[in-house]
Amino acid sequence: MNFRLIIITLIILFGLKVTAQNINNTVVDPNSRVKMLVGYCDKKGLEKGNFGVTFKNEYGNYKPDKEYIKKLAPELKNVTITIVLATWCSDSKREVPRFYKVLNDVGYSENQISIIAVDRNKEAEGIDTEELNIQKVPTFIIYNNNKEIGRIVETPKKTLEKSIWKIVK
Repeated sequence: MNFRLIIITLIILFGLKVTAQNINNTVVDPNSRVKMLVGYCDKKGLEKGNFGVTFKNEYGNYKPDKEYIKKLAPELKNVTITIVLATWCSDSKREVPRFYKVLNDVGYSENQISIIAVDRNKEAEGIDTEELNIQKVPTFIIYNNNKEIGRIVETPKKTLEKSIWKIVK
């Protein structure tokens, strides 16, 4: 595997711990004039502001398929996940809370998730998002042993839990 990709992955995976004082930073979106998250963030940051209202609604209303929740639990033990999203993006507003609902129902540890919020150029200050090859948001990147094993880009083909299962099985 490309050494540079391994390094960037490790930085992302451990970024929340290293940059704990620099998470959930907001800037004003020049298009909407609304605050948006940019950079590393966590679930608490996603639950605040305009994004937070939608987050709580989507999270509360989503009902994952219980059959897939049972099947996913053992398969997710050794994976880590990077979520690249944009708080201004309607797909991120819909899919990220649903993704969290699936992970929470499975019992997946939030400590194994790295979240990067990007601006409209799909950039985040101090983070090399180019290495992640982000074309659309949200992008959910799933790793096993620091190697990408799959990703869900923008919207799942059927449901998030079925798409995750297809990647990790």
